[in-house]
Amino acid sequence: MPTASHLYREIHEQPTVLRRLLDLEQPNIRRLVQTIRQRDVDYVLIAARGTSDNAGRYANYLFGALNGLPVALAAPSLYTVYQQPPRLRNALVLGISQSGKSPDIVSVLADAQRQGALTAAITNFEESDLANRADFVIPLHAGEERSIAATKTYTAELMALALLGANLSDDPQRLNALAEIPDAVGRVLEVEPAVAALAQRYRYMQACVVIGRGYNYASAFELALKLKELTYTIAEPYSSADFLHGPLALIEDGFPVIVLAPSGIMLPEMQAFIDVLVQREAEPIVISDDAATLQRGRVQIPLLASVPEWLSPITAIVPGQIFAMHLARARDYDPDHPRGLRKVTETR
Repeated sequence: MPTASHLYREIHEQPTVLRRLLDLEQPNIRRLVQTIRQRDVDYVLIAARGTSDNAGRYANYLFGALNGLPVALAAPSLYTVYQQPPRLRNALVLGISQSGKSPDIVSVLADAQRQGALTAAITNFEESDLANRADFVIPLHAGEERSIAATKTYTAELMALALLGANLSDDPQRLNALAEIPDAVGRVLEVEPAVAALAQRYRYMQACVVIGRGYNYASAFELALKLKELTYTIAEPYSSADFLHGPLALIEDGFPVIVLAPSGIMLPEMQAFIDVLVQREAEPIVISDDAATLQRGRVQIPLLASVPEWLSPITAIVPGQIFAMHLARARDYDPDHPRGLRKVTETR
């Protein structure tokens, strides 16, 4: 039964983890915000891999839109292989890692410290190598994550980033909106029976694409990763704009396209994109809280809570996590131990 897996329990722990992070980390993040202002930070450089790299994609939109800060994703091999690190003047160098162990991510923060840049780490392990290289540490407070596929640590990373962006913007309404997110995730989890029923339909799916845009560009990457990790499906992520610039040729009758389309300024764009898929006889699987958008899809996965668009990646990924878990079960795969993977991957 799915309920016996670590993955199932960890997906359902997410409201508790998010609430705990909100309750415990506000003072710490306020101190980091004060230092960012004192140090006159001009931009953010993020070092991450895998799921945490997808959290970095979210930060790219978050810090740009809320705080006017350009965001770059680091190329760790410049530090570890080429040994030609770029200049990091006036940067906040932010390492994001569930384990805090990957040597290449640690190397980025180590060089940032050498250059005198402000460093911070978002990690589930406060005593990790990454944390030891950071001026500030934001612990995820997620508890042990025993399933190899990250779920609760991913949404906790998004919450930590959102908490930092909201405090840096000095907007009380954004902090109030954040306080509602744990309950919103709890409501979204109620879609599980409907999503579980879909798994058999896609048991033999070999390939698909996952589409998001704006804040949910990150969600497209994360859902595609979960499908690869847990179900061994060739799942490719795209923004809706990029997909129209060539990959649209992939579409044929019945081709599955998962579209993440929460309410917000990007919604009309996503609706128009779904209409193109329908015209080309694809099979759009639509994840949305908007009834009109859901009706455009061949398959509908309702988001049972509406939140501000800048926070929607925290809720929108949850049905995708559930779908990947149940699809793995439909294929008789172990959702806790995907083949060939370990919980901690150390890269150079």
